[in-house]
This record gives sequence, C-alpha cells and structure tokens, in this order.
Amino acid sequence: MPFDELHEECGVFGIYNSPDRHAAVHTYYGLFAQQHRGQESAGIAVTENGKMKYHKKQGLVQEVFDEEMLAFLGGDSAIGHVRYSTTGKNIVENVQPIVRNYREGKIALAHNGNLINAHELRDEMENLGAIFQTTTDSEVILAQLVKNRLTTESLEEAIQETMQIIRGGYSVLVLTNDKLIAFRDALGIRPLTLGIVGDSYCFASESAAIQMVGGEVIRDVAPGEIISLSREGLQSIRVFTESSRFCSFEYIYFARTDSNLNGLNVYSARLEMGRQLFREHGVMADMVIDVPSSGMAAALGYSYESGIPFGRGFFRNSYVGRTFIKPAQNMREAGVNAKLAPITENVKGKRLIMVDDSIVRGTTIRRIVQSLRDAGAVEVHVMVSSPPVRYSCFYGIDTPKRQHLIAAKHSVAEIQQEIGADSLHYLSLEGLRHTLSGASTGSCLACFNGDYPIPGDLTEQSKTCC
Repeated sequence: MPFDELHEECGVFGIYNSPDRHAAVHTYYGLFAQQHRGQESAGIAVTENGKMKYHKKQGLVQEVFDEEMLAFLGGDSAIGHVRYSTTGKNIVENVQPIVRNYREGKIALAHNGNLINAHELRDEMENLGAIFQTTTDSEVILAQLVKNRLTTESLEEAIQETMQIIRGGYSVLVLTNDKLIAFRDALGIRPLTLGIVGDSYCFASESAAIQMVGGEVIRDVAPGEIISLSREGLQSIRVFTESSRFCSFEYIYFARTDSNLNGLNVYSARLEMGRQLFREHGVMADMVIDVPSSGMAAALGYSYESGIPFGRGFFRNSYVGRTFIKPAQNMREAGVNAKLAPITENVKGKRLIMVDDSIVRGTTIRRIVQSLRDAGAVEVHVMVSSPPVRYSCFYGIDTPKRQHLIAAKHSVAEIQQEIGADSLHYLSLEGLRHTLSGASTGSCLACFNGDYPIPGDLTEQSKTCC
C-alpha cells in the first residue's frame, strides 16, 4: 500500500535497571525494531544515579543516534519513542519523549495513541494558566499527571486519577529519577508488552522489539493496568477495565509479522486472512502476487488455500523512503514506479490475483493495476485482506478524513470500476472476526463498521497527533 496508506503514529520502548549502563543501547535497538511504527523522529530519555538526560531529534533511529551519543546517554533505565506525525505536525517541539521539571524532579513521557478529549482538557488547563510547549495530546497527558500529583500520595495514584479523565486509546511509559511506570487504556486499543532482559524488565509496543534486544516476553500489559517498576520491585495495579477492543489494523498491516499480540501471531493471522479470502470468493487465476510487502502473508495464504502458485509481480525499491522527493501532479505515475515496478517477464500474459492489505483513497492501487496491464497482464483481480475502510480512526492511526476514504462514498462495484480491476473482493467483517478469534482480547473494528468503542465527540478535530 505504498504512498496511499494508513500510518501508525508511534512506537515505544522502555527498560528498567539495565546493568552496565546499557539502557540507552537496549532502547536504541528496541526502537530500531519498531522503526516501521514511526519514521519522522526518535528520542531516548535515561536516568542514572538519580539524574535524567535525553536526546531526541527528527529523523530515523540510526540518524538520530550514533555510538558516541549512546555512550553519553548510558543509563540505568530509559524510555524511547519513534513517531509518525500527521501533516503539519512534524515539528521538533513535538519529538518525544517529552521531558519536564516538576515538583519532585524531572519526568519524561512517551506515548502511543490518541485522546479524543485532548482539546477539551487542554483548553481547561490553559484557562487555569497552564503553558504548553507542543501541539500533542501526549503533553496533555503529562500535564494532567503532574497536576494530579499535587493532590495524591504517589505518582501511581496520580496516574490512576489521570486515567479517569483522559479518553481514547493509549499506551504510555513514564520515567522519573527512580521509577519506570507503564499504563494502558481500559479498552486495550493500543498495544504494550512486558518482557525481561536478564534481570531487567522492559516494555515495548511490539513483542518483536523485546526479542530484538535478547529478551523474553512475559505477557501483554492488561487493558486498564498500571505497572510500576522501582527498587521495591514490580507492582501491578488494575484501575478499571471494560470489554477489550484491540486495534484490528495491528494484525492487518501495522505490526511486524514476527510479533505476537494478545496471544495471536501476526504472520499466522495474515495467512488466515488470505485463506479466508479464497474461501469467501474463490476467484481462480494463473498466479497470486502481493503488493509488497504488507500483502505478502495474505497472498501466500490465498495461494495455499487455492493451490494457485505464488509469484513475485513487482520489484520494490527499498531505498525510496521518507526522504524521497514527492512527484509533481503530472509525475505521480513516475513516483509510484520509482518504488514499485512490475516484473514484466513474470506477469506478461497471465491472469493475476493481486493481494493487498487495504484500500484507502484508491489512487495508488489504480496506478498499480494499470502498470500490470501495461506490463502485459491479461487479467488483474484485486483481493483485499480487510473489509472496506469506511470510517476514520480517532485512537492513534492517521487515517484521512472520511470524505477522502474511497469506500465511504463508493460501492465495491464502483471502486472496482474506479481502480480498473477485472474484479475486486474484500474480506468480510465476519471473515476478519474469524481470523482474529484466536486473540485473547476483542477487536476494534470501528474503521470498518463505525462502531466506536468510546462514546464522545468523534470529529476530525479529535485526531490530535501523538
């Protein structure tokens, strides 16, 4: 789904009591493993001997940090963050972790997700004299936390009070001079996993990041849970829970295929999505291809279930990334071809099943279908391993406004005609539920059916980037 895609807004990693001052290095690799979750900026805050220091900057993880900087940071404990921002929000002030001075010293916060009442809370605090230095809802969480700490006995109690006020999907790491605390929204919409590296506890948005640093996954942080790490050990507090509604798009597209989320492996889930696509629609052809690389596992599933051979339909240029010069209006096709080019000898004269994870605006897939026809494909049947995306997300995914979602205003038949495919088939909502039935939690399907799990004013203004 290159160029025309949904974006996860953040990834977090944290480690407590890392031996030999390696907290920053562990966090660097934890963030590197989650680079796909945010490519605009990266940052790490560490504590050592009761003091905090940090470094954060716009850019990829390996651009922001080098050996010299990691050695300078060192650290016994650390939290880190990678970020993707919405248009107009990629400014240096918004780079995380957010670090502030408060009554008891320095405090740092890293956040993945989105609050639907951030504007309301921000206005209330500004009217009382609060000063904000960023445009993020992450700073709203931190401001509420610090405010509540003035009237509570501990930081954990302040977090409990804060969780009663903020509304939305979030996973948060908080670092102070002597503690690392993680907490997750009551519905468990955004992911957060607890692991162990040697004698050190760690947290990550995805289990693959814990494995990257040589750790072992213990479990997911439960919806509505606070986990506090200090010299007294690990303390778990369950504030409140509701029926869990974990983001289904983590399985469809965002998460790494080697991650396990809520007891369900991402690769296995995507394979089953492809198998289910064939069971539901049964379209036959000469070869199954994927739109690299997010559609690969589902394409393999379709191939396994149908018996149609899987082949490579495209060359994907891995070096076309976030710094690639966006083509002018009359050069859009050249821009797509620079990243994704048909392998003519493999597709010429064939009837193709092309599998992708989703269709957002529909502009890119139309050009991809045409490029296959130009390369000599006889037929192009598009299979999508998710239901039509008809509604915007307000819980931590950067989706276009609803009027820009092609499925919000067009039927499947109209979309098929718009993208120029010989046929177009989506995974059904029931089919998606079936593929996710092995997860230990329920799923949020709001972007497909409009059933938002958190009541409130869900407007485009609510989509403050983390």
